[in-house]
Amino acid sequence: MATMPEQSQVSSQPSERKSIVIIGGGVVGAATAFYLAEAGCDVTIIDKGDFGQGCSHGNCGYVSPSHVFPLCQPGMIGSTLKTLLQSNSPLRIQPRLDPAFWSWMLSFAGNCNKEHMYHAGAARHALLHSSRALYGDLIDAGILPNCEWKPRGLIFVFQTEKTFEHHQEIATQVRETFGVDAKPFAGQELNDLEPALKSGIAGGWLYDCDAHLRPDRLMQAWRQALELRGVTIKEHCEFQGWEVNSGRVSAVKTSQGSIPAEEVIVATGAWTPLLKQQIGMRLPIEPGKGYSITMDRPAICPSYPMLFEEHRVGVTPMQTGFRVGSTMEFVGHNPDINPKRLKLLTDGARHYLRDPIDNPVLERWAGWRPMSCDGIPMIGQIPKIKNAWAATGHSMLGLSMSTATGKLMKEMIFRQTPHIDPEPYRLDRF
Repeated sequence: MATMPEQSQVSSQPSERKSIVIIGGGVVGAATAFYLAEAGCDVTIIDKGDFGQGCSHGNCGYVSPSHVFPLCQPGMIGSTLKTLLQSNSPLRIQPRLDPAFWSWMLSFAGNCNKEHMYHAGAARHALLHSSRALYGDLIDAGILPNCEWKPRGLIFVFQTEKTFEHHQEIATQVRETFGVDAKPFAGQELNDLEPALKSGIAGGWLYDCDAHLRPDRLMQAWRQALELRGVTIKEHCEFQGWEVNSGRVSAVKTSQGSIPAEEVIVATGAWTPLLKQQIGMRLPIEPGKGYSITMDRPAICPSYPMLFEEHRVGVTPMQTGFRVGSTMEFVGHNPDINPKRLKLLTDGARHYLRDPIDNPVLERWAGWRPMSCDGIPMIGQIPKIKNAWAATGHSMLGLSMSTATGKLMKEMIFRQTPHIDPEPYRLDRF
């Protein structure tokens, strides 16, 4: 198991109390609010919908230091174009005349090289590694109870010998460069480790540094922790802009009136590009729509969460249910739930699991991931506004990176020594 980082020894207490408004009530906004409230700030979260909904609600619940490398890797464009021609492709792009989307695609393609893959990997690893340790601390301290936390690891499962052996190269790169270890289980060894899998599967790689939880229960725990610390949560409160004087925000304008603020943090995830006019810049983020189905636990329920790599499907055994999720759609902010995409999830899982995926469905869900064009989150000061910040663009790893992001935001706002280097996440890097 990878060694967790030492936590910053800098005091969390600021020299002055601040009133802070966080725009966005997802997992990143919640974690950021927690660390600021712990530092003595008066924090208000606003969200145009319900707190803890969106992508923070229905994802697979992985806290995954294993996910070091970004999607933009060498060969990704060629393999993606091939899968787009398949009717059952896990990736779908809806053709549309949207210059911002095609600009994003060009930037993504430009980052599909080995040099950037390692650069992005270092930036992602720092957040993932720190977040995993911080989650463990919060769970151990009883701050996030009842979120069904399980530090068991995550298995990457491969149907064919070719893909199983190919992953050895990736696992070696991740171990040698970042110290994240994985253990291979071939053939029957994998069935002995996880009896819920069918026989005849080539093998899997266990990353025991990973953990999983139930995202909606996590958000309930965050809300309880925040309200206990005096954080105000305003739901159905739409951000409409801010009042700026001498290059500083003095108040946040909302559908429920103006809120005075000494610091403002934009943590709006996949909605961030729609705020270009309000915040004065467009960040290269595209909504990547993911799906999940939550159902009763099957009779032969896996004990490990797993990623079925050839089919791009993930499964998560939770104490109170079982979730199948993944796929990627670039269809803008279309809220419709496509039944064909849900069928891809269950059809994919049936290739691997002994127990058919036909249990009573508790929830069918779709949400937008904030996909950055370079696979690196955007965390830092918004250019030209001294007291406005952003914490967004975490792609598919918002839950996994949220605690380190929140702690880093607190450190930057109070000019404390950051526990990880904030340089790779700068907003002005594009």
